[in-house]
Amino acid sequence: MLLSQGRLRRTIFLGCLVLVTASGLFLYKPNLYDKLPVPAGLKPEPSPSAKPTPLYKPTPEPHPDITDNFPQAASAKSPSDLPKIPPWNEPPEPHVDEKTPLFIGFTRNWRLLQQVVVSYITAGWPAQDIYVVDNSGVMLSNQNGLLGLQNPFYLDHKRLTNVLGIRVFTTPTLLTFAQLQNFMTFSALENGWEHYFWAHMDSPVVSDEEYEEEGQPYKSLYMRALTVMRETMKPGYGPLAARWFAYDRLTLVRTQAYVDVGGWDTLIPFYMGDCDMHERLWMKNFTIEDAKAGLVYDVASAVDDLDLFYRRGLDRVKREEAARPPPEPPEPPTPVPKPDGRNSAKYHELLKKLDEMQRSKNEDKAGRNTWQSAQHGGHGEPFYRDGPGFEQGISMTMDFGRDVFEAKWGRGPCNIREAGLGEDDAWRVVPGWEKEEVQRKARDDREREAERGKEKGQRMKT
Repeated sequence: MLLSQGRLRRTIFLGCLVLVTASGLFLYKPNLYDKLPVPAGLKPEPSPSAKPTPLYKPTPEPHPDITDNFPQAASAKSPSDLPKIPPWNEPPEPHVDEKTPLFIGFTRNWRLLQQVVVSYITAGWPAQDIYVVDNSGVMLSNQNGLLGLQNPFYLDHKRLTNVLGIRVFTTPTLLTFAQLQNFMTFSALENGWEHYFWAHMDSPVVSDEEYEEEGQPYKSLYMRALTVMRETMKPGYGPLAARWFAYDRLTLVRTQAYVDVGGWDTLIPFYMGDCDMHERLWMKNFTIEDAKAGLVYDVASAVDDLDLFYRRGLDRVKREEAARPPPEPPEPPTPVPKPDGRNSAKYHELLKKLDEMQRSKNEDKAGRNTWQSAQHGGHGEPFYRDGPGFEQGISMTMDFGRDVFEAKWGRGPCNIREAGLGEDDAWRVVPGWEKEEVQRKARDDREREAERGKEKGQRMKT
């Protein structure tokens, strides 16, 4: 039977299609065109199947190795092996009736931490009342001695506890500043401490040996801080939240006040968290008052030998002479020189050194907190973190906190009470509400909403 003309055309078309497809499969050769010559000056594009290789940032300049800044403590086994605390600053014995816990938070830079701990001990603070909070985020690595001195998160746990005689709390993971503050408050609640002190690890202190109260004997920094605390404990003192010694470089906290406002806002991890906390305390009618107890510094470096905080009245040559065995008789033994009294030349040498360090920090064009990224060691040790990368991550978290604060209160500056905001306004105000264009838009929106309401009412009447 003969095919119709239409069916014949379709049969021919399908046959040609099958023939062309088969010819293409037979003649195709993979990468044929990859072998064609490339015109001069043109670089061939990589094959789509090639996996790109990582591109790395420039390797940072190596930092010089740090050295321990308390050599005498390296060979000591107990506090008795250390130099004596200046007798005019010795803590009271027996301990006073009040509990005076002092928290010092630590994340990085052992030299600065050791300096601030020694400064408080030699300023009269009872060593057993000092609590370093190891917030390095390395779990038990410092306690087990697994990190080296060049690691920025290194902390000599045994020296702090066995030699300096203080105590160490270890956080289970790396906490932000706000979380660390709440950890301190929680620890105070657990231990039944109605008051506690906390200090910055980059703020060494010295008792003011020139200070004299009229008709009163000399007091060390610790005894003056204790006097301030006793004032706040008097009945009817008022709704106090904190006392600041040189802003919050050393702070006395009334525990329940911090609890009553809900603690620090952990959504604001670092900067602006203090602003948020203090403003909310004031909104609750708590007070924060200034106080003085001694000299409090803000530094980014450490003295090379912390022995200066102890034996200020002896220079190094005399100490070495005193340490030598006495000569053989009949020569009389070399007398051991006695330290100078209060307000000595060595005391002023220490103050001059701390003043220079504080001025250097404030004038550093690279920023005030360069000490936080001063070490890049520890590669291969537990919980190793890339130094510049860790610093960048912290900086990004700080920026995030500033954004959260601005979203919470609708504005960036710290003085939120002066702007007319109260505690119930958190997270309820429009961002940028103080700007004229935002206010104008809000007025226009209200007018339009009112017009729509009128129109809707008229339609309902009809």
